[in-house]
Amino acid sequence: MARPAILFDRDGTLNVDHGYTFRPSDLVWTPGAREAVKRVNDAGFLAVVVTNQSGVARGLYGEAEVQAFHAAMNAELASLGAHLDALYACPFHADAVVEAYRHADHPDRKPNPGLLLRAMAELDLDPRRTAMIGDQPSDLAAAAAAGVRGALYRGGDLARLVSDLLADLAG
Repeated sequence: MARPAILFDRDGTLNVDHGYTFRPSDLVWTPGAREAVKRVNDAGFLAVVVTNQSGVARGLYGEAEVQAFHAAMNAELASLGAHLDALYACPFHADAVVEAYRHADHPDRKPNPGLLLRAMAELDLDPRRTAMIGDQPSDLAAAAAAGVRGALYRGGDLARLVSDLLADLAG
């Protein structure tokens, strides 16, 4: 049976975007972000991150650093009894200095829906009960292209936005 989920953009949505944020020591949650993930968990929805990480393509950090940052996120969430169920990152960019990551229009790089579609297939997500929250128009474009609801996070209490979305998706 297909499962419900909230897909989160990372930088600027779950954590403060310091510009190519990758060091666990630079992890600063946006207001209500940890509580938002806990609400998703408690509602029986999957909490999934889908994030562009062009810093890898730009040679600023590697995929191992992305994974370490995600591990730090889950470690901090665990103190609240919360967790992220899956994390998907796109390291590709048209202006990559690392040749292996140079791609003019990679299907996983938002606004393309590749990361969302992969999460939906691998996690057996129900598109009618799945939503994407992000802080950029590209996040909403990816959601629309993947056939899921999109919600723009403009700052403030992320937990409140999540509660409203969960109520809409549950009904």
